[in-house]
Amino acid sequence: MRCTCILLIFLLSSCALDRVENPIIQALTSQSPKIQSVVQNLESHEVQIKLTTISKQKDSAIFKDFNFKVDNRNYFYPASTVKFPVAVLTLEKLNEENLYDLDTPFFVEGDSVTTTFRNEIRDIFAVSSNDTYNRLFEFLGQDYINKKLRDKGLIPSQISHRLETTNADELTTKPLVFIENDSSLITTDPIINKPLDPLNLNSLTKGKGFYRNGRLINEPMDFSEKNYLPISTIHNMMKRVFFAEYFPEEQGFDLSETQHKFLIETMSILPRDVGYDPIVYFDGYGKFFIYGDTTEKIPNHIKIYNKVGYAYGYLTDCAYIKDSKNNIEFILSATIHVNADEIYNDDVYEYDSIGLPFLAELGREIHRILIDR
Repeated sequence: MRCTCILLIFLLSSCALDRVENPIIQALTSQSPKIQSVVQNLESHEVQIKLTTISKQKDSAIFKDFNFKVDNRNYFYPASTVKFPVAVLTLEKLNEENLYDLDTPFFVEGDSVTTTFRNEIRDIFAVSSNDTYNRLFEFLGQDYINKKLRDKGLIPSQISHRLETTNADELTTKPLVFIENDSSLITTDPIINKPLDPLNLNSLTKGKGFYRNGRLINEPMDFSEKNYLPISTIHNMMKRVFFAEYFPEEQGFDLSETQHKFLIETMSILPRDVGYDPIVYFDGYGKFFIYGDTTEKIPNHIKIYNKVGYAYGYLTDCAYIKDSKNNIEFILSATIHVNADEIYNDDVYEYDSIGLPFLAELGREIHRILIDR
């Protein structure tokens, strides 16, 4: 505890200039209990935060980056944030192959659900469906995903598995069956992917136990073969999606104008916009910053384009936030770990009591600080 206090003093109190210059540090010195309950236990909560402020001047933008404890070597489980690159790369593959479009009906062989890419990508951002992600994973294959991310400089990263399904680690994808002219069926070949090397990072074994098939295993959980998408990578991806003109062409995404417009609109979508019950799926359901701890509606002058993830006690959000009323915009990415009993897969995590209140308050503090500047 003494070491934690010394670290806290060093990070938050030793440099007055840093508090003034870095909005993250300023936000973390807030006296809000939602912030301080986490700040007092930084080590166990594995907090990482990255902020980019955006200043518009005529036809250009000035970006300024700020970091707090961001370290690509310190592993955290990215959960559903991996759906962000998979959704965007799905659009890119559709554009490159030019065989099918957003509205071509299809199903995964052996699956009873017929859908379209438009519906799947909407569900990824509206309610973060795992089934949707898995269908797009079958369409792309992990080799395609990882090569594309490397080619665009979106590294380090490694997308290695599906989510919450019995074939999560299967290297061969299932064929997709496309329906053309309401009757003709076109079946794709399965994709055979290469095995990936285990991750070599810090903190890959976590906790003191985990449940497997309903039985408690009293040893740390190994994350070395799990998905890996650090804060810096997903943050830079958000920049490329919204500010492609500031990056070399090869680092951007090859999307048509229609696809890009669809992506942008979809990333800000709220569950109620696509017919989900607003009582169950309230506005903040998938918008952790500012609104994650409230059932209030997001006002029309604030747009949040983002992707969240939560699993194994990790809560992560990466968001481009625009406030047209106060004329500010910024990109904010953060992760927090809330697993006090250090047991994984027991569904006992402090999401509602610690994690979501922290991320929501962090978003509110950053928003307020940037308004006041």
